[in-house]
Amino acid sequence: MRKSSMMFFVSVCLCFNASLPAFAQERVLPPLITVTGEAEIRVVPDEVYFDLTVQAFNKDLKSAKAQTDERLKKLVELTQKYNVAQKDVQTDYVSVEPRYRGNNEARQLIGFLVRKDLVFTLRDVSKAEAMLAEVIETGVTKINDIDFRTSEMRRHRDQARAQAIRAAREKAVALTAEIGQNIGKAYSIEESVASGSPAMQNYSSNSITMSSGDGESSSGTLALGQIKVNARVVVRFELK
Repeated sequence: MRKSSMMFFVSVCLCFNASLPAFAQERVLPPLITVTGEAEIRVVPDEVYFDLTVQAFNKDLKSAKAQTDERLKKLVELTQKYNVAQKDVQTDYVSVEPRYRGNNEARQLIGFLVRKDLVFTLRDVSKAEAMLAEVIETGVTKINDIDFRTSEMRRHRDQARAQAIRAAREKAVALTAEIGQNIGKAYSIEESVASGSPAMQNYSSNSITMSSGDGESSSGTLALGQIKVNARVVVRFELK
């Protein structure tokens, strides 16, 4: 019994001593200044992304599918007319939805709604307005999205980041000069997300009149505008 108690005491002491270095090695932060740097670059888009829906309703499933496929075929032919590369055209969504009248056991099947989405990228923005007009004439059911983009987003993002870093450093220099101090090396750099949106996300200022309804026509206007590429960083500098 005495031997067992001694072993337990030694074990507790060893565990306690092993934890001591963790406290002893805790780092003390140097004096720091934390600043935020932001940058925005505006670039002219060089490609347009289309996301379109075609659909048809018919009491016969084969007929509904055939009607939808015919409208989709017209859209694909239109992309070929405007020299959209095959790799830039994709069927993005397909659904077959039975429709009923009534509820529960008394419901009656009245037909099927067949929907297909087509997405493609037009790499000649000068043709966007003309293509949109023809898209509407094909009987497209809905324009889900038309987004002006740049094929060099990576390069513009890097440029925006660099400008944001410079802005942060200039701000830190100006602030410390007012109190008679200088900044040292950067202690940490973080890329920040602003306004609930991913940093450096591209936005385009375009006006679109959506087409709605089955086969209804609508007019649209596309303003080329500019894409905004944003960057925001948080930098901590050492104070001297």
